[in-house]
Amino acid sequence: MRLQELYKKEIAPKMKEKFGYKNNLSIPKLSKVVINVGVGRNAKDKNFVDKVANGLAAISGQRPVLVKARKSISAFKVREGMIIGVMVTLRNKRMYDFIDKLVNITFPRIRDFRGISQKQIDQQGNLSVGFKENLAFPEMKVDEIDNLYGIEVCLSTTAKTNEEGRVLFKLLGFPFVND
Repeated sequence: MRLQELYKKEIAPKMKEKFGYKNNLSIPKLSKVVINVGVGRNAKDKNFVDKVANGLAAISGQRPVLVKARKSISAFKVREGMIIGVMVTLRNKRMYDFIDKLVNITFPRIRDFRGISQKQIDQQGNLSVGFKENLAFPEMKVDEIDNLYGIEVCLSTTAKTNEEGRVLFKLLGFPFVND
């Protein structure tokens, strides 16, 4: 069963019962997933930025957006309008497909992975997970990769508190470590 259907049939009723929501629209749900890569010191290398964008497109199934600097910062050698990152925002079906792949394929592929810390969930119930290498994703082939780069995944919810977000992510199948 797909994750979106699972949410409607099992997760939403459990959340409604646990927190006593009177209205179905007040039940916390995922609103979007943002996948981000900062290009850092390789910002001037157009070839590297293109490879990162192609990798992010393969991971997400959607064309990424190049993020440009809003203002110049001389200490970081960044000028206004310079490309400093690549990002993708996923919603609806693509979001649920990505989360399913993240939980069932990507996390188990990470070396020495023991679970996600519950401290990574903020006070509004959003979860941020960082990957040191892009190799954890199944679309990335070891033979074809020239440069390794880190990827940040932010999962936004409509939850109001940390506890609501934690329960939602546990019901979605995220592997948490007991801190």
